[in-house]
Amino acid sequence: MIDNPRLDLLLAKHGRSVAIALVVIGIVAFVATGWVVANPETETISQNAETEVTTDVRTSSSVVDGGSLWEEGDELSNSAVYVMNASPELTIAPETRLTNQTAGAPIDDAEVTHRLRLEFEASRDDETFWNETHEELHASPDVEDGVARSQTTIDVESYLERQRALEEEIGTVGSISLQVTLVTEYDTGNIAGTHTDSTTLVLTDEAYWLEESISISDENPHTHTIGTREVSEPRSPALVGALSLLGTLSVVGGAIVARRSPVDVEAARRAVHERRYAEWISRGSIPMWVGDHHIALDTLEDVVDVAIDANERVVHDRQRRLFAVVNGSVVYYYSERGLWEQTTWPTMELARGESAVTPEQVPSATDLSEFEGGGEFDDGDEPDFDDEDVWERL
Repeated sequence: MIDNPRLDLLLAKHGRSVAIALVVIGIVAFVATGWVVANPETETISQNAETEVTTDVRTSSSVVDGGSLWEEGDELSNSAVYVMNASPELTIAPETRLTNQTAGAPIDDAEVTHRLRLEFEASRDDETFWNETHEELHASPDVEDGVARSQTTIDVESYLERQRALEEEIGTVGSISLQVTLVTEYDTGNIAGTHTDSTTLVLTDEAYWLEESISISDENPHTHTIGTREVSEPRSPALVGALSLLGTLSVVGGAIVARRSPVDVEAARRAVHERRYAEWISRGSIPMWVGDHHIALDTLEDVVDVAIDANERVVHDRQRRLFAVVNGSVVYYYSERGLWEQTTWPTMELARGESAVTPEQVPSATDLSEFEGGGEFDDGDEPDFDDEDVWERL
């Protein structure tokens, strides 16, 4: 495990709170992971339908005098040209189809209106300066199987006579043309619109014809929303993995912090100071008799300040758990044990579980006979060892 005194101090002060916070974060992350897995992303998708509307115009005419070309009563349909004497009346039948392209089914629930008008236009240099309109059809047929049909029959001979009269009246001022215009209006409930197309009905004394066929359709089918549906998709694996990893690391981190957190805040703080002032501290042994005056300081930092001011080293006696600066006959020190005298006789663990020796247990001069080589002193002689020998034997 990394030795970091600052971290030890932080954990000593707030280790319990940090451990609880990490465990709580881990639990929340695991709960969030479960929620994410149990609640996939949902997306609302619109269900669209495409509707196509087309209108075609069918023309037909019944033969009244076929001559050598047709039999009376023959039906001419979508002919490129109609002979005026043989078939003087023209039937125009618009047909509108409404189809649901998405479902491939006809649309019956719709309203369709057909308007057909014939319009004389007097123009000069392609600019119309007069017109006359005749409405030949205005019908709203029923829609069956998606088809709305209507029709009207036009007396072409009467329009030819009117055209000749207009030409005589206008003379050389301009020209007369007859336009056929079909307007289709539709409404399905979802979509509504209008189709308009026109062409020229060419009239001569011998024949008549539509210059172009009328056929109307939308360039693009109508798209409309018919409903919505929800689609579920699994959450991103990266998100699930990240939440799971966060939960695991948080719980494991909380357990590590709980095990590592030091109990002694002061010891952790002293370790920080030791690391900070390592360049001023040397390890060694401090004799108990050194110095005449011993001044206790409150913190290791104070001892270092004295060493800096006196340009001396701080000696760390690990056996006595003592930091001291010797400046002449004065010793400035800091010890977690307390006063100088309390560090002089360190607690020593003896073999086989014997109790530690304290200053009170040091034998007096009258009990020196208990040590090896001891016995009755002859003739009052002084013992052959001094206090230093006693310390070494202890």
